[in-house]
Order: sequence, then structure tokens, then C-alpha cells
Amino acid sequence: MVWDQLKSSSFKLNEEMIETLFGCNTENAAPKEKKKVPPAIPSPKLENRVLDPKKSQNIAILLRALNVTKEEVCEALLEGSTESLGTELLETLLKMAPTKEEELKLKEHKDDSPVKLGPAEKFLKAVIDIPFAFKRVEAMLYIANFDSEVSYLKNSFETLEAACEELRNSRLFLKLLEAVLKTGNRMNVGTNRGDAHAFKLDTLLKLADIKGTDGKTTLLHFVVQEIIRAEGSRLSSAKTQTNILHSDFECKKLGLKVVAGLSSELANVKKAAAMDSEVLSSYVSKLAGGIVKITDVLRLNNSSKQFQESMNEFLKKAEDGIIKVQAQESVALSLVKEITEYFHGNSAREEAHPFRIFMVVRDFLSILDKVCKEVGKINERSIASSARQFPVPVNPTLPPLFPKITAMRAESSDDESSSSSS
Repeated sequence: MVWDQLKSSSFKLNEEMIETLFGCNTENAAPKEKKKVPPAIPSPKLENRVLDPKKSQNIAILLRALNVTKEEVCEALLEGSTESLGTELLETLLKMAPTKEEELKLKEHKDDSPVKLGPAEKFLKAVIDIPFAFKRVEAMLYIANFDSEVSYLKNSFETLEAACEELRNSRLFLKLLEAVLKTGNRMNVGTNRGDAHAFKLDTLLKLADIKGTDGKTTLLHFVVQEIIRAEGSRLSSAKTQTNILHSDFECKKLGLKVVAGLSSELANVKKAAAMDSEVLSSYVSKLAGGIVKITDVLRLNNSSKQFQESMNEFLKKAEDGIIKVQAQESVALSLVKEITEYFHGNSAREEAHPFRIFMVVRDFLSILDKVCKEVGKINERSIASSARQFPVPVNPTLPPLFPKITAMRAESSDDESSSSSS
């Protein structure tokens, strides 16, 4: 090994310099350096006797970051001045709340005690000297968050209402459902599924899985192309057709733009799909329950007139706001139930999730967007040939492309027949 090639006398070190610069252990070395280090005995002026050292340090760091004095905090708590503290500071104060044991020690601490309090402990001691200090903090935090939470719930319920209206009034979505229903009935002619009057919207998610004889064209591609043709004809009927090929391409372009715009037309439906009915209901309950925090702190402490005035003023406003939010919730959930029954009939009762109809439509719109892009590329490539404008035969008979499809998933059971759009 390389180490065997080294000779002990080939290189000499300046050992004194090493010891001076870096220190080293020698046989005769006395623990001189250790004697210079002061003993690790805590000073009687240090904290750590009341609060856990780590907690004390964290509180001290938070106080420096918030740049607030204990006098400012105490004054705001006494007056109920939520604006003076703000949400962030109130949330931080709640995190600082001492345990019962810590609170007892802080209250029993005397100024002449040999154990001196640190900044964090002095701050907490000043705060807990205020009657029901942390109940005040909870009440004031509720007040600080009230407007934003009401606004969130109000916007959420408005979105649900708008989503219901979009689904019910979308001419294009209704036309798409009609096209799917007719296509399914045509494919299943002669079977017990060939005369369906309705289908659950879940069927829309299966259209892209049904492929024609070419192995590429899906049933959704076909339906989209048919609607593009119909919408394009409707929009371009008033225009003079000077060039048949060019006119046909423009017709498809117009129709594609309309179909591709369905996703934007149902924007609120997509937003509603991301909501959770249980979460919204819990927020409303939490908002209403928060009033108890205000009334509790008023009942426990009636000595501060300014604090009481501040809380009572808020209560008048809050109670009215909560009533409005609860009314909005009732209206929105009622509309969601109605729109689900509008599309699914009696089977709407089987839905595990109240907002599931929005989820289904959102997922379908995502698939539709992808298909529209694919159809657009196909149409661009086919402009050079008037004979082949789309890989699906223009022949109205579907069996050549879908000869073995016997079930369109367009449920035609008695229950679903009753769910026909009214």
C-alpha cells in the first residue's frame, strides 16, 4: 500500500506551530484550556424555570418577528380592538397559550423571586393578568376572520347556483345529450336498449372508450363531429358560399369553435365540482357556533365596558350575516338537488355525493377539450381533400363503423326512463 512507502524521518513537522494554531493533546498537557471555559451553571437571571426552554425561545422569536410590545397587546385585549392586532398576531397568541401548570407558576411568581423571568415569560405573565385573556383572543380571532369566511361561503353558494343555471340553460350541452341519446338508440336499434329516453350523465365518460372499426375513431369523436357540422351549418347558413371546399372548412371551423367553447360556458360547473358539501356545511356550522365564543367571554367578564361595547357591536352585525349565509346555503343545496333530479330523475337519490353531477360534467369537459383538439387537427389535415373530410364515413348508417356495439351504456331501465328531462 502507499502508506508502506512513507518513511518516518523523511518529513518533519513544526509541532509547536501546530499546537499554537490548532491545539493538540500531549502526554504532559494539563487541562489548561478547559479551566478557561466557565462552568455551565445557569445564571439565576435566566428563565427556563417556568416555561419549557424551547417554548420560551420560540415565543421570544415570535415576539421579535411580530415587533409588538406586551403593552400594546394587553391594551388591545382589554379594549377588544381586533384591528389593532390582526389575524396573524391573534393566531400567534393562541399558539403561545400556556398550560394550566405554566399559568399557575407565572401567576405565583413574585418580583422579588431569585428566579428572574425572561422576555417570553414576562410577556405571558402580562397577558394572563388580563381576565380570561385567551378566551378574548379566541373571540377576537373569530371576529378578525368573520368577514373573509362569510365572503368565502357567499361566493361558494353563488358558484353553486350559477353552476345549476349553466347546466339547465346550456343549449349546446342539451344538444350534445340529444346527439348521444340518438346515436345510442341508432346503434342499438332492434334491441331492448334501442328506444332509450334518457341516460345518466356518467355515460358521457364512457363515449371515448367505444371505438369504431378503424380502431381510432371513438364514439365521442363521431358525436363531436356531428355537432360541429350542425353548429357550423347554423352559423354559416346566412353566408354566400363561393367555394364549396373552403366553405365546408370554414363551416367546420365555426362549429368547432362553438363546441370547444362549452368548457368555458360551464366554468362554474367546473368550480362547483371542486367543492365538498360536507366541508361547506361544517364551515357554516363553525361560523354560527363562533357566536358562542363571543357570548361566553361577555358572560364571564363584565368589568370592561369598552370590551363589551366592541363585542356587542360585532354581535349585531354577525347574527344578521350568519342568517343570510344559512339562507344562501339552503337555496344553493336545494338548487343542486333539483338539477340532479332534472338530469337523473329518481336515481338522483342514489348519489353518494350531492355535488357528483358537477364532477361528472367536469371530467367529461376535460375529455371533450382533448377530443376537440384532435378533431381540429384532423379537419386541418383533410382540407386538401373534399372526399375525405373526416375518417368516419359520412354515410348515415353507423353499423359499418360500430358493427359490434350492442350496448351504448344508455340505460333504458324503467327508473331511468322516468328521469327523462321534463
